Amino acid sequence: MHPSSEARRIAVVVKGYPRLSETFIVQEILALEERGLELEIWSLRHPTERAVHPMNRKIKAPVTYLPEYLYEEPLRVLRGAFWSLKQPRFGALTRAFWRDLRRDFTANRVRRLGQAFVMAREMPAEVGHLHVHYLHTPASVVRYAALLTGRPWTFSAHAKDIWTTPDWEKREKLAEARWGVTCTAQGAENLKALSPSPDHVSLVYHGLDLSRFPAPPEAHSARDGSNPADPVRIVSVGRAVAKKGFDDLIKALAALPPGLHWRFAHVGGGELMNVLKAQAQHAGIADKVAFLGAKAQPDIIALLREADMFVLPSKKAASGDRDGLPNVLMEAASQKLPLVATDFAGIPEFIRDGIEGQLVPPGDWEALSNTLNLLTRDPERRQALGTAAFERLRHDFSMEGGIDDLERRLRAAIEISVREPVPA
Repeated sequence: MHPSSEARRIAVVVKGYPRLSETFIVQEILALEERGLELEIWSLRHPTERAVHPMNRKIKAPVTYLPEYLYEEPLRVLRGAFWSLKQPRFGALTRAFWRDLRRDFTANRVRRLGQAFVMAREMPAEVGHLHVHYLHTPASVVRYAALLTGRPWTFSAHAKDIWTTPDWEKREKLAEARWGVTCTAQGAENLKALSPSPDHVSLVYHGLDLSRFPAPPEAHSARDGSNPADPVRIVSVGRAVAKKGFDDLIKALAALPPGLHWRFAHVGGGELMNVLKAQAQHAGIADKVAFLGAKAQPDIIALLREADMFVLPSKKAASGDRDGLPNVLMEAASQKLPLVATDFAGIPEFIRDGIEGQLVPPGDWEALSNTLNLLTRDPERRQALGTAAFERLRHDFSMEGGIDDLERRLRAAIEISVREPVPA
């Protein structure tokens, strides 16, 4: 459907919903909704996890799932295609699609078009603006639907979508989007260079809504690795994928001195889980390592509160994929945990080496092992780093600033849509 003259609703498009690994998106949707914006959620994929974050249960916005694979809902796709054929902007969409297909001749490209047909047909007239998370596949669907219906669109770019999308595609999407935001200075620099103007893309940190988290413990344990009955507890949260660097972490843990007593817990699913378990077994540390799988947020917070140290050794994957500024670092900081991470991507924008945590070069498992060894033996140093990380989070990375900016931008976009409705 085409937008009406009073189209004040915003369609927020995501790759999958809900997803435990994307609390930053859920946090944003909930905060915008609580500020009175009228939202609805469109997802390209159905959920794959049993656990649901408590924030998802608070969101009132309706959710529509597009056909994940076109053959699964052929009638819905055909209805969308036949409706689209009759639209006056179908020619503009077709020209854009064929230009894309010549450069990216894949089934995924065709699936994006089919999903856009369905979305364009089924969107209520009350929707006046589209905002999409991720500049790769989801933005393609939104771009095609916007071309077909005349609705304006904007985007939030994150990490993988910036670093794995070819420049030609980013450049064309940036030219058509009304504006965009991204969550790291490194990502913003990349996108600004491809934008129609430098102010077309802005840096907006996700931050963290501290009201969702319990007050941190006054102090964590004084464990120093000397007591086999009370080992130092090391924890990490993240999907078992190449860019998280957990293979380096297993190597680093295996290289710790035999007389040092520690335990490591990992939370998250992911394609490399079995590989990491086998690596730990082969390294002889399987009895000290626990792979807990995906967990709901309350379970993760409980684990962080009992831990002594948080580790995330992110690096660039062979595919080009990389992290932005992982929210899990801020979540660990909310509980005053000392942070050990890599000097990579957006991480040093939050963690200053030697102040809020310790940074090592990405991929350098020996440096990582040495840092873990020293911090395991030094509870006072861990306490100082954890306290500094919490203060950094509270003063410079709270959620409110970023949400203020997004609310202002989205309200302005809606007002423009109402003042200047696109003719059917």
